[in-house]
Amino acid sequence: QVQMLESGGGLVQAGGSLRLSCSASGRTLSGYAVGWFRQAPGKEREFVAAINWSGGSTYYADSVKGRFTISRDNAKNTVYLQMNSLKPEDTAVYYCNADDMQVLVYSGTPNFGFWGQGTQVTVSS
Repeated sequence: QVQMLESGGGLVQAGGSLRLSCSASGRTLSGYAVGWFRQAPGKEREFVAAINWSGGSTYYADSVKGRFTISRDNAKNTVYLQMNSLKPEDTAVYYCNADDMQVLVYSGTPNFGFWGQGTQVTVSS
């Protein structure tokens, strides 16, 4: 049973920064694209960013482009999401998962592992 593990969230003022980390228990992320998603209260989970297996290709939602950067360290089996210039509308629970790039970006239903509990990001104005 593969469980996704997210960490690094917190409370930050608008304009601040946070770095989220994603790993998986029971399975390596190497060889898979990994994506970050978020869910705000009362809204559906939405795609945020994805990175391919090598780290050579990335894709971002328009709402975070230029502010967020996704990266990975395969030796540490970890994927990161650096979030800069945070806005109150970025407030959400952030989740990660893995699959093919197309699945992550366009379907939002990855099958790599069970969704974790996520990490809460709260941006105050």
